[in-house]
Amino acid sequence: MITSIVTALALLADPVQGAPELTHNALYKQGKLAKVTCSLKKGTSKASTEKYVKNLVACLSKSWKPLVPEWEEPRVRFLKEPKGNATGVEFKDSFIDRFYGLDVYLANDWIKAKDDLAIQVQFADAFARVVMDRAGITLGYRALPNDGDEKLLQEHRRRFDYQVACLTGVTMKALGRTSKNWKPLLRAEAPHPVEERYHRIWQAKVTKNEFAWFTQGYRAGSPKACNTWKASESRVS
Repeated sequence: MITSIVTALALLADPVQGAPELTHNALYKQGKLAKVTCSLKKGTSKASTEKYVKNLVACLSKSWKPLVPEWEEPRVRFLKEPKGNATGVEFKDSFIDRFYGLDVYLANDWIKAKDDLAIQVQFADAFARVVMDRAGITLGYRALPNDGDEKLLQEHRRRFDYQVACLTGVTMKALGRTSKNWKPLLRAEAPHPVEERYHRIWQAKVTKNEFAWFTQGYRAGSPKACNTWKASESRVS
């Protein structure tokens, strides 16, 4: 009988313990992300693309601000060299680097692009991380104890990454974008590192669960759907 009660309590417990800033964050109590109503027209020159990026960031910031009390719009800086300040990694083409804001390097792949859907996915991904920063989720994730357990460390990382995917879906819904097949778009404009050893970080295959979380966020249009920290282990495998 006692064993049964203990087992039942274990099943009811949150998968991540002692981290209310993750499992019970105020972000999950918010409603739908407001639709982005800005006019986002992308040209094919460097100047017009820089203007487009600034406008996109400002519009996304305006949409997310009501849902995150600690919100502060990320500043945008355009890099002159294809090397991230935060990562120190050199890339072959356009990328977004989060270094006290959004550092953006524009190469011809984004400047000349006429279809901006996959580019917007990259900015939605970056914004998901900004949201998690502002909401205290990133700090909570970094503070999680793992006792050197590599399996637990990887599980925590997946919970974080899948929350990014879910919030990316929420943002794409607010942008009013649609696609018959979102899955390839999640990596379509992901950075391409010069060094082969870094490819697995930015060019990893989209997993079934990652895509499921993106889809869940997109369908809901709200961060309520994105609490990966209370999800069962099977949903974050």
